[in-house]
Amino acid sequence: MEKRQVLVTGATGFVGRHVVETLCQHGYQVRSLARRPQKWTAGWSVEPIVADMRDGSALTAAAEGCAAIIHLVGIIRPTPAQGFEQAHVTATSNMLLAAARAGVGRYLHMSALGAKAGAKSEYHRSKWQAEQLVRTSALRWTILQPSLILGPGGAFTNQLLAWSRGQALPYFFMPYFGGGWWGQKAATKVQPIYVGDVAEIFLRALETDSACGQTYALAGPKVMTWPELLQLAAAVTRGRPKLVLGVPFWLGKLLAQLRLPGLPFTENEVTMAGEDNIADTTPLRTDFAPLTLTEPWRGLALAAGQVAK
Repeated sequence: MEKRQVLVTGATGFVGRHVVETLCQHGYQVRSLARRPQKWTAGWSVEPIVADMRDGSALTAAAEGCAAIIHLVGIIRPTPAQGFEQAHVTATSNMLLAAARAGVGRYLHMSALGAKAGAKSEYHRSKWQAEQLVRTSALRWTILQPSLILGPGGAFTNQLLAWSRGQALPYFFMPYFGGGWWGQKAATKVQPIYVGDVAEIFLRALETDSACGQTYALAGPKVMTWPELLQLAAAVTRGRPKLVLGVPFWLGKLLAQLRLPGLPFTENEVTMAGEDNIADTTPLRTDFAPLTLTEPWRGLALAAGQVAK
């Protein structure tokens, strides 16, 4: 599409900052919509806009004159002030309405791999509800469903690196959720994708007319079990293995229900960890060819500052 103005919601978040940087590097003018003002790198064509996703008038004003909207707003953990329904479904509904009022026809939506009707987790169910709103809109939409995202500034990536270095509980081993009474059975699989690849795919989807009306699963080049991913993080940061132990799902859910201070997971996250998070990337590679996906070890090394970008 013509290099024109694009509105990015959730622009100051982990994925948002990478998407904004990629758009700017390719000549787009970006309106960065977030709840709080943010200082951006000098030279980038970024117009910061502070707005609440509940304020329809503010969203419409932010969208005026834009050629496209990239909607990235989402949460992984609900708070007393904002649950999954508000963050995913209501915010999406408000943004779609603002796009229609402002005459913005092109809309890219970030969902999540695993979003489906009847999903076990509230997170995935709310993501699916938001997807359905997008699909029934009159916009030229594309839905992108990322798997676990690795990269600099990511909360989970930082957690992995801290576990590897013994800087976060539990200091002496790296935990994952496993099946069985002791958590040592049936480790689920993940297919992590590098955040820079996610940003690049958003750019390509924006510039590819055939991506309109399509839903793409975004996953990396390697399927791994959780123990394999943890050991990879240890190898990258320590240069040697570290003890990896399974925490049984029943215990994880019990601890989450107790809401112990400092617990790094919620019951919803334990539920999601009980399902494989993998996908066939053939449609992605075909429609956006040539596309080179970053290996997980490199994504971790970039986050750890051990290799140059």
